[in-house]
Amino acid sequence: MALVALAAAVAAARSGLAVAFATDTVPALAIMGDWRSRLYELKRRSPHKPLILMAARMTDMAPYVVLSDLPHRVMASHWPGAVTVILPATALGRSLNPGQDTLGVRIPAHGGAIHLLQQTGPLLTTSANRSGEDPLLDPGAIARQFPEVWVWDDPLGQRGSGQPSTVVAWTGTGWQLLRQGQVQWQET
Repeated sequence: MALVALAAAVAAARSGLAVAFATDTVPALAIMGDWRSRLYELKRRSPHKPLILMAARMTDMAPYVVLSDLPHRVMASHWPGAVTVILPATALGRSLNPGQDTLGVRIPAHGGAIHLLQQTGPLLTTSANRSGEDPLLDPGAIARQFPEVWVWDDPLGQRGSGQPSTVVAWTGTGWQLLRQGQVQWQET
């Protein structure tokens, strides 16, 4: 698919088609939860590797993860931003990543991504690349690599850092750093 306008990307996502868009880190490939198998096919990724739920607001995540007080406060201090937080999943959240009891969630610090997510609701995401390859950073390159994906090229040209998000997991008593990314992690 060629580069598309926001309205076309939103309509495609709502229809269960894969979309791509810029974030504050690397561009995302995204899809509605019921269609997650399509994302694995596109990336040539093992279905045992979890996906991340990206949303515009913390309240959008409530049906998917257990938000206790301390994780909620820490998330509020890092979001929007380049921190992916892995939390215990609800039954609905577990359905998005079968075989997992947790779900990674994130709110990007990118106006265009937030605008899209406000219109689509939460989307399952992964970096825009084939599994094992470097993330594609240019919308045109994403469209060429994934011709079946609706690639939204934000007309404001706001691009991410090119670095992945920092990933932390809530253990029930504290945080475990799983991947150091764009944000230097300090437990607050």
